[in-house]
Amino acid sequence: MTTSRQQGEQADGPGGGRPRRRAPAGAAVLRADKTEAIRTAVFEELASVGYARMSIEGIARRAGVGKTAVYRRWRSKLHLVLDLVSAIAVQGLPAPDTGSLEGDLRLLYEVTSRALRHPVASQVIPDLQAEAARNPEIAEALQKALREGQHGVASGIVRAAVERGELRAGADEELALDLLSGPLYWRSVVVRADLPKGYLGRLAKATAAALRAL
Repeated sequence: MTTSRQQGEQADGPGGGRPRRRAPAGAAVLRADKTEAIRTAVFEELASVGYARMSIEGIARRAGVGKTAVYRRWRSKLHLVLDLVSAIAVQGLPAPDTGSLEGDLRLLYEVTSRALRHPVASQVIPDLQAEAARNPEIAEALQKALREGQHGVASGIVRAAVERGELRAGADEELALDLLSGPLYWRSVVVRADLPKGYLGRLAKATAAALRAL
């Protein structure tokens, strides 16, 4: 007599072969569209309520998913934010290639300025900086994202300028990074002041002169 279990094995393994392995009960496939919706919701929640008041429930509601969909991907809101901040460092900024140092700087500042003026970024970055003062894990992830995201671009700009003969070889890349990123970040994120007309062009010219002095 053939049992129901044997029938199942025969159906899964034609010709009496080894039964086909099935996914464990309760296993879930992590859909990419839901993951992206959750990531978007995190940034929007951060901008809306800040890290301290942000909750998994609020993220799930904004993303249009259940809480379990969030918890399948991240253990807590801390791990979720750390993952997103770390991803920023990997993506970085596009390296400009205009053919001149001043042109590269101007393009970099235009792209960075647009990003910093975005409503979400203008709220999220200051909030995470405040949270970083209380949370070493966020501080480490944020520093990595901000420095690594800019470092590759700064290195590329300096290297290209050296190859064109606009800068001397052996320039201090760490100091170059400070000169490249500091003024615009100070004005846009710390002071949070509007940029006057022609500011980015003047900043590019002044930064190019400072880099030549290294």
